[in-house]
Amino acid sequence: MATSSAQFASEFSNPNLEVLLSEEQIQARIKELGTQLTHDYAGLNPLLIGVLKGACFFLSDLMRAIDTRVSVEFMAISSYGSSTRTSGEVRIMKDLDVPIEGRHILVVEDIVDTGLTLSYLLANLHARGAASVKLAALLDKFERRQREVQIDYLGFRIPDEFVVGYGLDFAERYRNLPFIAVLKDPNAD
Repeated sequence: MATSSAQFASEFSNPNLEVLLSEEQIQARIKELGTQLTHDYAGLNPLLIGVLKGACFFLSDLMRAIDTRVSVEFMAISSYGSSTRTSGEVRIMKDLDVPIEGRHILVVEDIVDTGLTLSYLLANLHARGAASVKLAALLDKFERRQREVQIDYLGFRIPDEFVVGYGLDFAERYRNLPFIAVLKDPNAD
């Protein structure tokens, strides 16, 4: 069921949400990243690996902004559960359906904060024999970094705030918002 304009208008006026990045800012940056990726991966047929569920919006828009042949796969990795803070324990919930040996891999992630999940994932993909493994992240919450992670293609650096929208959620809410907002009080409803 489609979300109505009234629902979006309600979320815009939600006192618990403060818009951090508008839909227009997000789409403009994705076009820039798409241009860069088109150049960098020309003729290589990279495998884009979307990290579920949060990266689905970013992956979809980014794929459409890349003007070269690409393939897509998905992985689901968990380190949060239903909390707003990472547990530090990384679990692969859904693995790849194809071998990646010799492939050029571009991991597409919604947000990098502590780096624990992404450092695990990137090392895991390297160990599987990929020709190259790079990371495209929409958001970087660099203040929370506990483990260094190289972000090869970055959308935006953001402050250490809990954000929702454009695929990011809190308890499965807010994913469908076309913008990214700071969730001021996760327990308020």
